[in-house]
Amino acid sequence: MIIYLDNAATTSLEPAVLEAMLPYMHTLCGSPSSIHSHGRKAKVAVERARSQVAALLSVSPAEICFTASGTEANNMALWGSVKARGIKHVITSPIEHHAVLLPLAQMEKAGQIQLHYVQLDARGCLQYDHLEKLLKTHDPTLVSLMHANNEIGNFNNLTQIGELCQAHGALFHTDAVQTIGHCKLNLQALPVDLAVGAAHKFHGPKGVGFLYMGEGTQLMPLIHGGPQERNMRAGTENVAAIVGLSKALEMAHQEMAENHQYLQGLKDRMVQRLQTHIPGVAFNGVSAQAAESLHTILSVSLPPSDRHDMLVFNLDIKHISASVGSACASGSSIASHVLAALGSAPQRGTVRFSFSKHNTEEEVDYVVEQLAMLAKAAH
Repeated sequence: MIIYLDNAATTSLEPAVLEAMLPYMHTLCGSPSSIHSHGRKAKVAVERARSQVAALLSVSPAEICFTASGTEANNMALWGSVKARGIKHVITSPIEHHAVLLPLAQMEKAGQIQLHYVQLDARGCLQYDHLEKLLKTHDPTLVSLMHANNEIGNFNNLTQIGELCQAHGALFHTDAVQTIGHCKLNLQALPVDLAVGAAHKFHGPKGVGFLYMGEGTQLMPLIHGGPQERNMRAGTENVAAIVGLSKALEMAHQEMAENHQYLQGLKDRMVQRLQTHIPGVAFNGVSAQAAESLHTILSVSLPPSDRHDMLVFNLDIKHISASVGSACASGSSIASHVLAALGSAPQRGTVRFSFSKHNTEEEVDYVVEQLAMLAKAAH
């Protein structure tokens, strides 16, 4: 049995998505910027995809800008808003994705901004009273807080954050890479100015993402060199990938309710069986709490041992693909900044399992059995 439980890193490409992409990888080869018939067909495909993505998120097509990744879209939102609006203060949290934390750290090092971190409780939950205190103290401000954490699955309340930002005249950016395609988001109704998605998180192709820019949101382009994407993102559009993103998001929305129920069932099953088979097992953040965390992510904390350093490699030997914390740390000796911020004991082995609609109860049971054996052998 070969089991893939690292879907928060990337998902498999759906056959129907590949089928939709193939013509634009072969016969429909034009650039969307060209005025001849081949170019016009490519342009129509890009704009059709933009309209579909916008409709699924309840926004205007003009508010969607395609990028080469979620990371690029986050950088575009952060750098672009700081430059365009003269922002001097940015509020974030210590458990954001590195696609947010690292560009912000670079801006602070260059003297462009001052960074402020919202306090978290012991489970990694945002302290909204401290966020309000920071907003009252600093202006002009950009707030960058993700919708759901990529390691522990904790949700942030976008409505509550956005309303606080509006009350204090702050711009609100959210990295929604883990939730777009898995949760129904009406971005027009939410008090969010900037939001980011990436196709490979919902069974689309790698190498394509998008930035939602609410009407009236001012940004400076991150990449210069051409008029593409309404002068906001230079470079010939990856037509096939954009078509694939649109198709994958359409399918994700069609199956969303069914997938949510199914994946939550798999996650609950793993939680229950781990608690039965591994005495002392725990779960990082609120990832075991259905109402407070994303249904695709479970962060497992094993009982303390000094023999957990090869945990993910040992799972791989058993043909189980999972992650230490997040994908960015897989195969690395660098500790997870998320777990460090939560004060997790380093002696506890941590594995992030992340589910897709292709996983089964049989796979969950096998993984629990193998993990229990590894936990027992570590003592």
